[in-house]
Amino acid sequence: MKLHEYQSKKIFSEHGISIPVGRVAVSAEEAKVIAGELNDRVVIKSQVLVGGRGKAGGIRLAKKPDEAYEIASQILTMSLKGLPVRKVLVEQAAEIEEEIYLGITNDRDKRKPVMISSSAGGVDIEEVARFSPEKIIRTHIDPLLGLKDYQARDIAAGIDLPRELWKPFVQTASRLWDIFSQTDSTLVEINPLVITKSNQLLAVDGKMIIDDNALFRHPDLEEKRDLDVDAASEVEARKYGLAYIKLEGEIGCLVNGAGLAMTTMDIIKHFGGSPANFLDIGGGAGEDKVAAAFRIILADPKVITILVNIFGGITRGDEVARGILAALKGIQTEIPIIIRLVGTNAEEGLRILSEAKMITADTLEEAAQQAVRISKVNK
Repeated sequence: MKLHEYQSKKIFSEHGISIPVGRVAVSAEEAKVIAGELNDRVVIKSQVLVGGRGKAGGIRLAKKPDEAYEIASQILTMSLKGLPVRKVLVEQAAEIEEEIYLGITNDRDKRKPVMISSSAGGVDIEEVARFSPEKIIRTHIDPLLGLKDYQARDIAAGIDLPRELWKPFVQTASRLWDIFSQTDSTLVEINPLVITKSNQLLAVDGKMIIDDNALFRHPDLEEKRDLDVDAASEVEARKYGLAYIKLEGEIGCLVNGAGLAMTTMDIIKHFGGSPANFLDIGGGAGEDKVAAAFRIILADPKVITILVNIFGGITRGDEVARGILAALKGIQTEIPIIIRLVGTNAEEGLRILSEAKMITADTLEEAAQQAVRISKVNK
């Protein structure tokens, strides 16, 4: 789950990282009032979860409150990469001397968090990594020990930070690690962390991505989710505790177990088809949950056929069968449904489905081949 800049920077500030003075506005009038209160040059920044906001005209400088009003009026009518701008951050413009990149993410190869920094911070840090990798400093962090002060000092030396800024840099890096570890983030980033003309460190932009699997520990962060970013079907799936990701294919997939769901998608591709979604109903899914999953798949206009692949362990086959029939009760659809059902109570489940004249298959290969064949005929 991604957080907006203003949400990330509020968390930064709560942990003692310096950020510019400002606040969020939802209207041009409010932006004008904030600019007047700051009584200085302000930056009007669109709050939308996409990159390249500045290049797209979503970040602009205003010298006076009236100018802030005009700019905010324009930005609040924009859509950036298909997402509407509903809020702007109005904050005091920083007097920037230098820009630094500082962030923490997970290194899956090393199985450790890694702090990344560069003296070439700013909007094109990806280009720096691609063309000047020697300017990127990477320091792995033992998750049990945390970031040590000597590691932060090594980073400061590696990016040629002026010696008088080492102490505040070590504090900023340490606090960033605290945020990363305490919020179960997969990315915490300050880009740029600037050196101001008064020789202070200031986080003028911020980005956080929280691990969805840890959100049950952070209900306060879950409340910050921006639903504009997610497909309506994914929002609906979360209400029922379903793991659902919309894809671009035409064969809907309803499966229990993430590994089995991936296998199902792979075998559909193997036989020349294209999955419309990843959907894991999980173990122990009852009738209501299966019915919800079915409704979500059927709401996708691209779906031509549906493949149900259930291995009954914790999830009972008869419950799955009743869930499928319950889902179809209130839905007018002529979409063919192929069902492969094995395991606990599979015989009872297949009996229920046969009486309802549903298409069943004995093996996954057979089910996938039928689904692909039907999708190609009906395409």
